[in-house]
Amino acid sequence: MSRMVLMLIAVLIMPTMAAAEAKPNIVFLLVDDLGYADCGFNGGKVTQTPQIDRLAMAGVVLESHYVQPVCSPTRAALMTGRYATHTGVYTIVRPKAKWGLSLQERTLANALHEAGYETAITGKWHLGEFDPAYVPTARGFDHQYGHYFGAIDYFDHTRDRMDDWYRNDKPLKEEGYSTHLVAKEACRLIAERNKAKPLFLYVPFNGIHAPHQVPDKYLEPYSLLTGVKQKLAGMLAAVDEAIGQIVAALESAGMRENTLIVFSSDNGGPAPTDNTPLRGYKGSIWEGGVRGCAFANWPGHIPGGVRIKEPVHVIDWYPTLIKLAGGSLDQKSPIDGKDIWPVLIEGAKSPHEAILCVKSPKSAAVRIGDWKLMINDDVEEGAENAAGTAKGKKKKANAVTEGIALYNLASDIGEKTNLASQEPERVKALRAQWEAFMKNAVPSGAKP
Repeated sequence: MSRMVLMLIAVLIMPTMAAAEAKPNIVFLLVDDLGYADCGFNGGKVTQTPQIDRLAMAGVVLESHYVQPVCSPTRAALMTGRYATHTGVYTIVRPKAKWGLSLQERTLANALHEAGYETAITGKWHLGEFDPAYVPTARGFDHQYGHYFGAIDYFDHTRDRMDDWYRNDKPLKEEGYSTHLVAKEACRLIAERNKAKPLFLYVPFNGIHAPHQVPDKYLEPYSLLTGVKQKLAGMLAAVDEAIGQIVAALESAGMRENTLIVFSSDNGGPAPTDNTPLRGYKGSIWEGGVRGCAFANWPGHIPGGVRIKEPVHVIDWYPTLIKLAGGSLDQKSPIDGKDIWPVLIEGAKSPHEAILCVKSPKSAAVRIGDWKLMINDDVEEGAENAAGTAKGKKKKANAVTEGIALYNLASDIGEKTNLASQEPERVKALRAQWEAFMKNAVPSGAKP
């Protein structure tokens, strides 16, 4: 090939490569059932999480990053930028359930694909699979790898005796520990990416969700622990190792300096994970059920060593990432999320006047500033741990009447003192906001 032809090719492809370089790669790491304080950067002292901690401490830790009480609703909120009151995904999408994230919803993968990104998911989907129109490659992802359901066996990749492992939404028989396989695929996607496009890589690990399974070598450093606690420590150590491998792959590919990494849990951790200092667990609207363990890291763009208390929500990543990618936010469905980029890089105030934490149309919490109003069933102590480990009688918490409780999270992050009777006007104001949120709430999409 002549030198002139080579120069012409270079001239033609350079603008494309420059455009790809100008847009950040985005890696979104979602860890299943992780407790608020399981990782070292958030106070954890049991499991060693050096890879996660290194990323967190070199970025911005989000101390008030709200998610949904259980997994499918958080994934729907991330993919759409919309509350469950608008998507109808209030609960878990069960295997073979005849529903999923509505096909009317535009996904984050759709939007980033439209913005010129190569899009990939490796891990757990959990937003519907009963019809081909609901699977990842039909929802904006160029590449899919992993599983559709929750609670799969980590080694044989089955759920309820059904195989649940796919590549590009085609059944795949493959041996190996799922955390290892998810990370291996992420590294492959990074190495073999289309270099003319920026990459959106969504990595929703099934670790550390039950069943509690991990290769024995990960248990050895935690020999002083027993039972589920030992297995959880080993499972988180495996996830930490996997995240280190993904970061190393980014570095090897020369992508690290232009890659935004976002890390979050998908809901509060179930017992016996560590949600200190929060009250409650997965499945509840106590802080321990809806405040996720989260951070963002992008060298040279997001400051390091910063902790932010401003409340944000997982719905906020939808507009934030699309705007950062130069994509369009023009769509039919209203977006509930807000652009939180100024919060991340400038320490700006939360763009939300109020944040909704919703379990169902009749059970939700509203946060305005430092004040949180809880309405209906989760204010009863018996509902505090949906994982089923706390089976106390249903007693009203702190003399709550009519299923209402008010907490000041600035002075009472553990939600111990109900101030509803002392602050009737504040209860009235927050309840009015709750009613506004619920005014157009859609019913659950779950089918009987």
